[in-house]
Amino acid sequence: MGRKIPITISEKELILIVKKVKNPKHKLAFMLGFYQCMRVGEVVSLLPSNIDKGMKLILIKQGKGDKDRNIPIAPEVIGGLRHLPVGVGIRALQKSFKKYSINVIDKDIHFHTLRHSGATHYLNVKKWDIRQVQVFLGHSKIQTTEIYTHVSPQVLIDKMWEGK
Repeated sequence: MGRKIPITISEKELILIVKKVKNPKHKLAFMLGFYQCMRVGEVVSLLPSNIDKGMKLILIKQGKGDKDRNIPIAPEVIGGLRHLPVGVGIRALQKSFKKYSINVIDKDIHFHTLRHSGATHYLNVKKWDIRQVQVFLGHSKIQTTEIYTHVSPQVLIDKMWEGK
């Protein structure tokens, strides 16, 4: 049996969700999941001391596989970083995101969908190459990154008709 393409949401859908969220810490958490492609455990563990605003970097400490990585801060999240730490547990954040995704965009999705969606956003919208997305996600194998990213049919159509 083949792999299913991961469900993703667009940046517009994320913004619709975030606009309905009252808690600024939850807003930040959802945005970190999408724009920073962070896992829920990484979001919950993120401290102000992990932020280097001068260098515009976030240090992810002990991510999956106990790996540390530095990632650039997305302009969309820099203002919200004042709300760190998010001060909520993993399960509470997962439940909150699921509730908002169902109520706002009528999709029953998980917090981890934000990571897939962000990776897809950088590949399709921001036009990063797959290797840049791989480094950003902290994957050691390009095959793992390929699972995370969804190339939209429109991107393929645009490529096909480029210059015609």
